[in-house]
Amino acid sequence: MAAPAAHPTETISWWREAVIYQVYPRSFADSGRDGEGDLRGVTDRLPYLVSLGVDALWLCPFYPSPQVDGGYDVSDYCDVDPRYGTLADLDALLAAAHAGGLRVIIDLVPNHCSDRHPWFTAAVAAGRGSPERARFHFRDGRGTDGAEPPTNWRSVFGGPAWTRVREPDGSPGQWYFHLFAPEQPDFDWGNPEVLAEFERILRFWLDRGVDGFRIDVSDALIKDTTWPDTADGSPVIPKGDDGGPHPIYRAFRRVLDAYPGERAAVIETGAPDDVVALFLRPDEMHLAFSFRFLKAGWSAPAARAAIEDTLAANARVGAPATWVTDNHDTPRSVTRYAADTALAGAYVPDAVAGAHLDLARGTRRARAMAVLLLSLPGAAFVYAGQELGLPNVDDLPDAVLQDPVFVRTGGEVRGRDGCRVPLPWSGDAPPFGFTADDAAPWLPMPPAWRDLTVAAQDCDPASMLALYRRLLALRRSEPSLRTGTVTWLDAGPDAVVIRRESEGGRALLVVVAMGEEPVPLPAGEVLLASTPGPLDGVLPPDSAAVLAVAS
Repeated sequence: MAAPAAHPTETISWWREAVIYQVYPRSFADSGRDGEGDLRGVTDRLPYLVSLGVDALWLCPFYPSPQVDGGYDVSDYCDVDPRYGTLADLDALLAAAHAGGLRVIIDLVPNHCSDRHPWFTAAVAAGRGSPERARFHFRDGRGTDGAEPPTNWRSVFGGPAWTRVREPDGSPGQWYFHLFAPEQPDFDWGNPEVLAEFERILRFWLDRGVDGFRIDVSDALIKDTTWPDTADGSPVIPKGDDGGPHPIYRAFRRVLDAYPGERAAVIETGAPDDVVALFLRPDEMHLAFSFRFLKAGWSAPAARAAIEDTLAANARVGAPATWVTDNHDTPRSVTRYAADTALAGAYVPDAVAGAHLDLARGTRRARAMAVLLLSLPGAAFVYAGQELGLPNVDDLPDAVLQDPVFVRTGGEVRGRDGCRVPLPWSGDAPPFGFTADDAAPWLPMPPAWRDLTVAAQDCDPASMLALYRRLLALRRSEPSLRTGTVTWLDAGPDAVVIRRESEGGRALLVVVAMGEEPVPLPAGEVLLASTPGPLDGVLPPDSAAVLAVAS
């Protein structure tokens, strides 16, 4: 194994106020000229992330995988899929990122693996009652000859959450549980072998110099193994102290704390704020996405409630908040704000389906929300392409769609491919520098993105990219945008106005106009505004500003 890459020199709780850039490797940059992004492509583009001003990057799965669910069906947790490169490429990426002052966190997928993972193929081959099957949720079926699933539970991707196997003698056999696709069998975390294996996996990557993990489906590891039927077929998943996964995360934390350099983990959970906070106690995980903020939509009352409740819940356990508006599972925010649509559920790939889109409005609002996102205390995540103002691509041909939810729902739900279209880097036509001109990107890119490429925005001071660079520079220079207090000022139901102060920083005011009328600005120096041009004492609708004000 290569020597672990050196870490950036600043190591004191970097994660408490970091801005972390999410990279979906298949869609970021292709060095192999085959239409699919890869690790060398990410390494080649690291100077772009340094110039953007982020502190770290999060790599979505690059592990060996049949790619049934975009790499979240892992067949080997300690290697790199050849489509993305090699372990040596990953080591080179880590070294280059650390040399540029960037940390790197990677996805960990502990809820389930691929049905081609050696553990699962061994479980199917071993038969009933075997130690191999005890690593998963295998159960006998109900009804005549066990022909009916053990429960009425439904998969997140549609259809039953149980699939029947053939026994080694060829007869119809037991059923196994999968919260997602049938190709993604869930681990049984009641088996101590599972925890031991994932502790080994954590150490494998920490030894290579990885700075932390984003933990997928982190709140769903434990199932109610009395297997009760439910009224709507929803799985019963304990999340609290009574039977939930917290002992697992305490064990993970002990592994992380044994390494130097403030290694950290961020969890994905759509649970209520008070339940999310349980995962953030000092002996558990470090960060948890505020999905209430992501789902709030363009609404001042909803945004304020999400911010207040998240900050209050996290403060009770001494944890920073983690803000996010975009990721690889949700329609891009430009399109959501264009449709004036809030997100209602945990899995919302088609939240904007059929809505009327005003993309100019969506872009204005996305610019304003970027100001709010990066002006709140704690950590923040930016999804690749968010800084370019990319809209969702909702007219992809059926033939290219790869999200398993599309097939599992019979095409009723189109899925998440629209937010995973490759990034446009340069040029006037697809593939916009993402791959070789004679290669087809794995998902087609809209010709209209010619005005949204990195090259097109790089020299435009009014572009979304320029706004993000200014925002991130301002956040670095102003301690009050990263830490300190949040004081709410009353500006009516259609505006968010917060005063930010911290020890050693000057007082700042963040104003977001979320109604139909302009918002008067108080006296102060405008440091940054989402809307180009002079403000003349008022903030136009669908815009935001940061002001330095008297202490």
